[in-house]
Amino acid sequence: MTAPSTFGLSTEARNLHWLLSNLVEEVPGVHSVTVVSSDGLMLLSSDPGRHEVTPAGPSDGPKGSSADLATIVSGIGSLTVGAAKLMDGGGVKQTMIAMDEGSVFVMSISDGSLLGVHATPDCDMSVVAYHMALFVGRAGHVLTPELRSELRKSMESTQ
Repeated sequence: MTAPSTFGLSTEARNLHWLLSNLVEEVPGVHSVTVVSSDGLMLLSSDPGRHEVTPAGPSDGPKGSSADLATIVSGIGSLTVGAAKLMDGGGVKQTMIAMDEGSVFVMSISDGSLLGVHATPDCDMSVVAYHMALFVGRAGHVLTPELRSELRKSMESTQ
């Protein structure tokens, strides 16, 4: 799968693509990254192992594909929000899962949208979390309902 053309996309959509590409390229140990809407739809993702931002489409591979990561991020987001409600814990800001063979990070962006990262087990978790927070800070105000709609339409046209 090749990186999509950002021709025809709004400046905000192109900036979001650029921010996601930088997150993947600049943070050591990151396998893949995805942005998921509050209703669980993948808005944007990186292609695992190739450091290219790709539109959401059919899964190219088994484990670790962008679609798999989006599904996992959406599920983790839903589970942690439910847990926070049961515990009167307020909003969920970040979730991290450390496994023997990798790590998954989930961070709230805005109005239920989520940023998810799959990284190596030996990644520097504080560096990953820091760069995710930078992404959220830069993308949060840009990820409007109009932009989410634009990203969904651009992905549907590439499927």
